[in-house]
Amino acid sequence: MKAIRIREPGGPDVLELVEVPDPVAAPGEALVRVRAAGVNRADLLQRAGHYPAPPGSPADIPGLEFAGEVVAHGPDAGRPDEAFARESFPLGAPAMGIVGGGGYAELVTVPVEHLMTPPGGLSIVEAGAIPEVFLTACDALCTRGRLERGDRVLIHSAGGGVGSAALQLAAVAGAGGIAGTASSGKLDLIRERGLPLDLGVDYRAGDFAEVVEEWTGGRGVDVVLDTVGGPYWTSNVRSLAVLGRLVIVGVMGGSIVEVDLRELMKKRASVVGTVLRARPIEDKTAVRTLFTERFLPAFEAPEGQVATLTPILDTVISLEDAADAHRLMGENRSFGKIVLNTEV
Repeated sequence: MKAIRIREPGGPDVLELVEVPDPVAAPGEALVRVRAAGVNRADLLQRAGHYPAPPGSPADIPGLEFAGEVVAHGPDAGRPDEAFARESFPLGAPAMGIVGGGGYAELVTVPVEHLMTPPGGLSIVEAGAIPEVFLTACDALCTRGRLERGDRVLIHSAGGGVGSAALQLAAVAGAGGIAGTASSGKLDLIRERGLPLDLGVDYRAGDFAEVVEEWTGGRGVDVVLDTVGGPYWTSNVRSLAVLGRLVIVGVMGGSIVEVDLRELMKKRASVVGTVLRARPIEDKTAVRTLFTERFLPAFEAPEGQVATLTPILDTVISLEDAADAHRLMGENRSFGKIVLNTEV
Protein backbone atom coordinates (compact mmCIF):
# COMPACT_ATOMS: atom_id res chain seq x y z
CA MET A 1 0.00 0.00 0.00
CA LYS A 2 0.94 3.66 -0.23
CA ALA A 3 1.60 5.53 2.99
CA ILE A 4 3.19 8.72 4.24
CA ARG A 5 6.36 7.96 6.16
CA ILE A 6 8.36 10.22 8.45
CA ARG A 7 11.86 9.81 7.00
CA GLU A 8 13.50 11.39 10.05
CA PRO A 9 12.46 13.95 12.67
CA GLY A 10 12.15 17.39 11.14
CA GLY A 11 9.99 19.80 9.19
CA PRO A 12 7.21 19.02 6.70
CA ASP A 13 9.69 18.00 4.01
CA VAL A 14 10.57 14.81 5.91
CA LEU A 15 7.14 13.40 4.97
CA GLU A 16 7.43 11.12 1.96
CA LEU A 17 5.01 8.91 0.04
CA VAL A 18 6.29 5.33 -0.02
CA GLU A 19 5.17 1.77 -0.68
CA VAL A 20 4.99 -0.37 2.45
CA PRO A 21 3.60 -3.85 3.17
CA ASP A 22 -0.14 -4.04 3.74
CA PRO A 23 -1.06 -4.33 7.44
CA VAL A 24 -2.78 -7.54 8.54
CA ALA A 25 -5.72 -7.52 10.95
CA ALA A 26 -5.19 -9.52 14.13
CA PRO A 27 -8.02 -11.18 16.11
CA GLY A 28 -10.37 -8.46 17.33
CA GLU A 29 -9.31 -6.05 14.57
CA ALA A 30 -10.71 -4.90 11.24
CA LEU A 31 -8.76 -3.86 8.16
CA VAL A 32 -10.12 -0.61 6.73
CA ARG A 33 -9.51 0.90 3.32
CA VAL A 34 -8.79 4.54 4.19
CA ARG A 35 -10.47 7.13 1.99
CA ALA A 36 -9.86 10.16 4.22
CA ALA A 37 -7.50 10.85 7.12
CA GLY A 38 -7.76 13.91 9.35
CA VAL A 39 -4.67 15.94 10.19
CA ASN A 40 -4.03 16.80 13.84
CA ARG A 41 -1.50 18.79 15.87
CA ALA A 42 -0.22 15.53 17.31
CA ASP A 43 0.88 14.53 13.82
CA LEU A 44 3.07 17.63 13.59
CA LEU A 45 4.60 16.85 16.97
CA GLN A 46 5.29 13.25 15.96
CA ARG A 47 6.91 14.41 12.71
CA ALA A 48 9.19 16.73 14.68
CA GLY A 49 10.23 13.91 17.01
CA HIS A 50 8.37 15.16 20.09
CA TYR A 51 5.44 12.71 20.30
CA PRO A 52 6.31 9.07 19.57
CA ALA A 53 3.60 6.63 18.62
CA PRO A 54 2.30 4.37 21.41
CA PRO A 55 3.34 0.69 21.45
CA GLY A 56 1.62 -1.31 18.73
CA SER A 57 1.18 1.64 16.36
CA PRO A 58 3.44 2.39 13.39
CA ALA A 59 6.41 4.42 14.57
CA ASP A 60 6.89 6.30 11.30
CA ILE A 61 3.40 6.60 9.76
CA PRO A 62 1.36 9.41 11.37
CA GLY A 63 -2.41 9.76 11.42
CA LEU A 64 -4.86 9.39 14.31
CA GLU A 65 -8.21 9.14 12.51
CA PHE A 66 -9.72 7.76 9.35
CA ALA A 67 -12.87 7.16 7.35
CA GLY A 68 -13.30 4.45 4.71
CA GLU A 69 -14.75 0.98 4.45
CA VAL A 70 -14.06 -2.41 6.02
CA VAL A 71 -12.20 -4.81 3.71
CA ALA A 72 -11.28 -7.65 6.09
CA HIS A 73 -11.63 -8.96 9.62
CA GLY A 74 -8.95 -10.60 11.70
CA PRO A 75 -8.97 -14.36 12.33
CA ASP A 76 -11.88 -15.59 14.43
CA ALA A 77 -10.69 -16.24 17.96
CA GLY A 78 -14.14 -16.65 19.49
CA ARG A 79 -14.19 -13.18 21.05
CA PRO A 80 -17.57 -11.43 21.63
CA ASP A 81 -16.34 -8.29 19.89
CA GLU A 82 -15.73 -10.26 16.70
CA ALA A 83 -19.40 -11.14 16.40
CA PHE A 84 -20.21 -7.47 16.96
CA ALA A 85 -17.80 -6.48 14.20
CA ARG A 86 -19.10 -8.92 11.63
CA GLU A 87 -22.70 -7.95 12.34
CA SER A 88 -22.27 -4.18 12.61
CA PHE A 89 -19.37 -3.74 10.19
CA PRO A 90 -19.53 -6.42 7.48
CA LEU A 91 -17.15 -6.31 4.55
CA GLY A 92 -17.75 -3.17 2.52
CA ALA A 93 -19.42 -1.31 5.38
CA PRO A 94 -18.46 2.35 5.81
CA ALA A 95 -16.48 2.99 8.98
CA MET A 96 -14.64 5.75 10.79
CA GLY A 97 -12.60 5.81 13.96
CA ILE A 98 -9.41 6.60 15.83
CA VAL A 99 -6.05 4.84 15.82
CA GLY A 100 -2.77 5.30 17.67
CA GLY A 101 -1.05 5.98 14.35
CA GLY A 102 -0.93 4.80 10.76
CA GLY A 103 -3.87 6.80 9.42
CA TYR A 104 -1.86 8.45 6.60
CA ALA A 105 -2.10 5.31 4.50
CA GLU A 106 -4.38 3.40 2.15
CA LEU A 107 -5.03 0.69 4.75
CA VAL A 108 -5.14 0.65 8.54
CA THR A 109 -5.95 -1.96 11.20
CA VAL A 110 -8.36 -0.94 13.95
CA PRO A 111 -9.71 -2.59 17.12
CA VAL A 112 -13.31 -3.36 16.24
CA GLU A 113 -14.50 -1.68 19.44
CA HIS A 114 -13.30 1.65 18.04
CA LEU A 115 -15.22 1.55 14.77
CA MET A 116 -18.12 3.94 14.23
CA THR A 117 -20.63 4.24 11.41
CA PRO A 118 -20.28 7.56 9.55
CA PRO A 119 -23.42 9.69 9.78
CA GLY A 120 -25.77 9.50 6.83
CA GLY A 121 -25.74 12.49 4.51
CA LEU A 122 -22.02 13.19 4.95
CA SER A 123 -19.32 12.41 2.43
CA ILE A 124 -16.56 10.03 3.42
CA VAL A 125 -14.16 12.99 3.47
CA GLU A 126 -16.41 14.87 5.89
CA ALA A 127 -16.56 11.75 8.05
CA GLY A 128 -12.76 11.78 8.16
CA ALA A 129 -12.95 15.12 9.97
CA ILE A 130 -15.00 13.74 12.87
CA PRO A 131 -13.37 11.04 15.02
CA GLU A 132 -10.29 12.48 16.74
CA VAL A 133 -11.54 15.99 17.48
CA PHE A 134 -15.09 15.09 18.46
CA LEU A 135 -14.02 12.17 20.65
CA THR A 136 -11.34 14.32 22.29
CA ALA A 137 -13.83 17.12 22.94
CA CYS A 138 -16.46 14.66 24.20
CA ASP A 139 -14.04 13.09 26.66
CA ALA A 140 -12.67 16.46 27.81
CA LEU A 141 -16.02 18.15 28.34
CA CYS A 142 -18.26 15.34 29.51
CA THR A 143 -16.01 12.81 31.23
CA ARG A 144 -13.08 14.88 32.51
CA GLY A 145 -14.90 18.21 32.80
CA ARG A 146 -18.19 16.73 34.10
CA LEU A 147 -20.13 19.30 32.07
CA GLU A 148 -23.72 19.56 33.28
CA ARG A 149 -26.76 21.17 31.71
CA GLY A 150 -26.73 24.89 32.49
CA ASP A 151 -22.97 25.10 33.05
CA ARG A 152 -20.97 27.89 31.45
CA VAL A 153 -17.91 26.82 29.50
CA LEU A 154 -14.83 28.53 28.07
CA ILE A 155 -13.19 26.86 25.06
CA HIS A 156 -9.75 27.94 23.89
CA SER A 157 -8.60 27.79 20.24
CA ALA A 158 -12.27 27.74 19.29
CA GLY A 159 -11.47 27.93 15.59
CA GLY A 160 -9.38 24.76 15.61
CA GLY A 161 -10.52 21.18 15.15
CA VAL A 162 -11.05 20.31 18.83
CA GLY A 163 -12.32 23.80 19.61
CA SER A 164 -14.96 23.90 16.88
CA ALA A 165 -16.10 20.41 17.90
CA ALA A 166 -16.25 21.41 21.56
CA LEU A 167 -18.39 24.47 20.82
CA GLN A 168 -20.99 22.24 19.21
CA LEU A 169 -20.90 19.47 21.81
CA ALA A 170 -21.26 21.98 24.63
CA ALA A 171 -24.43 23.32 23.02
CA VAL A 172 -25.90 19.85 22.51
CA ALA A 173 -25.05 19.01 26.13
CA GLY A 174 -27.08 22.02 27.26
CA ALA A 175 -24.36 24.44 28.34
CA GLY A 176 -25.82 27.62 29.79
CA GLY A 177 -23.30 29.83 28.03
CA ILE A 178 -20.41 29.18 25.66
CA ALA A 179 -17.35 31.39 25.39
CA GLY A 180 -14.44 30.85 23.04
CA THR A 181 -11.05 32.42 22.42
CA ALA A 182 -9.53 32.75 18.95
CA SER A 183 -8.15 35.39 16.64
CA SER A 184 -10.65 38.00 15.49
CA GLY A 185 -10.65 36.49 11.99
CA LYS A 186 -11.51 33.01 13.25
CA LEU A 187 -14.18 34.42 15.57
CA ASP A 188 -15.77 35.95 12.47
CA LEU A 189 -15.67 32.57 10.73
CA ILE A 190 -17.24 30.88 13.76
CA ARG A 191 -20.15 33.28 13.59
CA GLU A 192 -20.44 32.99 9.80
CA ARG A 193 -20.70 29.21 10.09
CA GLY A 194 -23.40 29.55 12.73
CA LEU A 195 -21.48 27.72 15.46
CA PRO A 196 -22.78 28.25 19.00
CA LEU A 197 -20.88 31.08 20.67
CA ASP A 198 -22.30 33.44 23.27
CA LEU A 199 -19.03 35.25 23.90
CA GLY A 200 -16.11 35.52 21.51
CA VAL A 201 -12.79 36.72 22.90
CA ASP A 202 -9.89 37.82 20.72
CA TYR A 203 -6.96 36.34 22.63
CA ARG A 204 -4.62 38.94 21.14
CA ALA A 205 -6.61 41.86 22.52
CA GLY A 206 -5.91 41.37 26.22
CA ASP A 207 -6.56 39.16 29.23
CA PHE A 208 -9.52 36.89 28.49
CA ALA A 209 -10.13 36.45 32.23
CA GLU A 210 -11.28 40.07 32.51
CA VAL A 211 -13.80 39.56 29.72
CA VAL A 212 -15.05 36.33 31.27
CA GLU A 213 -15.44 37.96 34.68
CA GLU A 214 -17.54 40.74 33.18
CA TRP A 215 -19.61 38.29 31.13
CA THR A 216 -20.39 36.13 34.16
CA GLY A 217 -20.85 38.97 36.62
CA GLY A 218 -17.78 37.85 38.53
CA ARG A 219 -18.99 34.27 38.93
CA GLY A 220 -16.68 32.61 36.41
CA VAL A 221 -17.23 29.58 34.20
CA ASP A 222 -17.78 26.01 35.31
CA VAL A 223 -15.49 24.38 32.76
CA VAL A 224 -12.43 25.60 30.87
CA LEU A 225 -11.15 23.47 27.98
CA ASP A 226 -7.55 24.49 27.34
CA THR A 227 -5.38 23.55 24.36
CA VAL A 228 -2.68 26.17 24.98
CA GLY A 229 -1.23 25.32 28.38
CA GLY A 230 1.38 27.35 30.25
CA PRO A 231 0.71 30.94 29.17
CA TYR A 232 -3.00 30.60 29.98
CA TRP A 233 -2.68 29.05 33.45
CA THR A 234 -3.20 32.15 35.59
CA SER A 235 -6.09 33.48 33.53
CA ASN A 236 -7.66 30.04 33.32
CA VAL A 237 -7.76 29.70 37.10
CA ARG A 238 -9.00 33.26 37.43
CA SER A 239 -11.80 32.48 34.96
CA LEU A 240 -13.08 29.49 36.94
CA ALA A 241 -16.16 29.60 39.13
CA VAL A 242 -16.20 28.03 42.59
CA LEU A 243 -15.98 24.25 42.05
CA GLY A 244 -14.91 24.91 38.45
CA ARG A 245 -12.99 22.36 36.36
CA LEU A 246 -9.96 23.14 34.20
CA VAL A 247 -9.34 20.46 31.56
CA ILE A 248 -6.00 20.59 29.76
CA VAL A 249 -5.93 18.79 26.40
CA GLY A 250 -2.98 20.54 24.78
CA VAL A 251 0.11 22.59 25.53
CA MET A 252 0.75 24.41 22.26
CA GLY A 253 2.04 27.41 24.21
CA GLY A 254 4.23 25.52 26.67
CA SER A 255 3.92 23.04 29.52
CA ILE A 256 5.74 24.69 32.44
CA VAL A 257 3.84 26.94 34.86
CA GLU A 258 4.35 28.61 38.23
CA VAL A 259 1.30 27.87 40.35
CA ASP A 260 -0.27 29.80 43.22
CA LEU A 261 -2.16 26.97 44.87
CA ARG A 262 -4.19 29.38 47.00
CA GLU A 263 -6.29 30.34 43.99
CA LEU A 264 -7.27 26.72 43.43
CA MET A 265 -7.94 26.24 47.13
CA LYS A 266 -10.19 29.29 47.41
CA LYS A 267 -12.31 28.08 44.50
CA ARG A 268 -12.14 24.40 45.42
CA ALA A 269 -11.31 23.98 41.76
CA SER A 270 -10.20 20.84 39.92
CA VAL A 271 -7.48 20.55 37.31
CA VAL A 272 -7.26 17.50 35.07
CA GLY A 273 -5.04 16.73 32.13
CA THR A 274 -6.01 14.26 29.44
CA VAL A 275 -4.80 12.68 26.22
CA LEU A 276 -6.61 10.15 24.06
CA ARG A 277 -3.93 8.60 21.86
CA ALA A 278 -1.96 6.48 24.31
CA ARG A 279 -4.81 5.29 26.49
CA PRO A 280 -5.79 1.61 26.74
CA ILE A 281 -8.30 0.10 24.32
CA GLU A 282 -10.89 -0.07 27.10
CA ASP A 283 -10.63 3.66 27.80
CA LYS A 284 -11.00 4.56 24.14
CA THR A 285 -13.93 2.19 23.81
CA ALA A 286 -15.70 3.96 26.68
CA VAL A 287 -15.22 7.33 24.98
CA ARG A 288 -16.43 5.90 21.68
CA THR A 289 -19.52 4.46 23.37
CA LEU A 290 -20.38 7.73 25.12
CA PHE A 291 -19.96 9.69 21.90
CA THR A 292 -21.94 7.34 19.68
CA GLU A 293 -24.83 7.08 22.13
CA ARG A 294 -25.04 10.72 23.19
CA PHE A 295 -23.84 12.74 20.22
CA LEU A 296 -23.44 10.81 16.97
CA PRO A 297 -27.19 10.91 16.12
CA ALA A 298 -27.02 14.72 16.18
CA PHE A 299 -25.00 14.67 12.93
CA GLU A 300 -28.17 13.55 11.15
CA ALA A 301 -31.42 15.46 10.89
CA PRO A 302 -34.92 14.71 9.60
CA GLU A 303 -35.55 15.77 6.03
CA GLY A 304 -35.88 19.53 5.73
CA GLN A 305 -34.03 20.21 8.99
CA VAL A 306 -30.45 21.11 9.78
CA ALA A 307 -28.25 18.71 11.75
CA THR A 308 -27.17 19.90 15.19
CA LEU A 309 -23.56 18.75 14.75
CA THR A 310 -21.38 19.14 11.69
CA PRO A 311 -17.71 18.57 10.92
CA ILE A 312 -15.97 21.84 10.12
CA LEU A 313 -13.87 21.18 7.03
CA ASP A 314 -11.20 23.68 6.02
CA THR A 315 -9.18 22.03 3.26
CA VAL A 316 -8.95 18.67 1.48
CA ILE A 317 -5.45 17.76 0.31
CA SER A 318 -4.21 14.64 -1.47
CA LEU A 319 -2.28 12.09 0.58
CA GLU A 320 0.89 12.65 -1.43
CA ASP A 321 0.80 16.34 -0.48
CA ALA A 322 0.72 15.70 3.27
CA ALA A 323 3.66 18.07 3.71
CA ASP A 324 1.50 20.93 2.44
CA ALA A 325 -1.18 19.98 4.97
CA HIS A 326 1.38 20.16 7.76
CA ARG A 327 2.62 23.54 6.60
CA LEU A 328 -0.92 24.88 6.54
CA MET A 329 -1.65 23.67 10.05
CA GLY A 330 1.73 24.79 11.35
CA GLU A 331 1.08 28.32 10.12
CA ASN A 332 -2.25 28.33 11.98
CA ARG A 333 -4.10 29.41 8.85
CA SER A 334 -6.77 26.73 8.87
CA PHE A 335 -10.28 26.95 10.34
CA GLY A 336 -11.56 23.59 11.47
CA LYS A 337 -10.13 20.41 9.97
CA ILE A 338 -7.59 19.61 7.27
CA VAL A 339 -8.26 16.21 5.70
CA LEU A 340 -6.04 14.05 3.51
CA ASN A 341 -7.85 12.30 0.64
CA THR A 342 -6.20 9.02 -0.38
CA GLU A 343 -8.16 8.93 -3.67
CA VAL A 344 -7.00 12.25 -5.16
